[in-house]
Amino acid sequence: MPLYEHVMIARQDLSNSQAEALIEHFGSVLADNGGKLLENEYWGVKTMAYKINKNRKGHYALLRTDAPIPAIQEMERLMRLHDDVMRVLTIKVDAHEDGPSVQMQKREERGERRERR
Repeated sequence: MPLYEHVMIARQDLSNSQAEALIEHFGSVLADNGGKLLENEYWGVKTMAYKINKNRKGHYALLRTDAPIPAIQEMERLMRLHDDVMRVLTIKVDAHEDGPSVQMQKREERGERRERR
């Protein structure tokens, strides 16, 4: 099955437990449609560059999935209909990276930046 990564932004007035419950809810939607939620990362509340639906902050989460296309379409449809989810980005990947995402790594663990011209 194809591999996908999803980043979703939920409203800032949710509690941490409610945001994590959203992640589990969408994981169960995938499971009901024949897919798997391989890994999820809750990134916490972050400030956005611009307002979305009158909100300056949001709960960010990354979902790594292995699911057929109809399951992904159903999950995205439900995410767009859900009042607490403000934005969703889905990317098809060839392989999932091992370890935590760049957002979860400490600055010392990240690779060095290249020199500017």
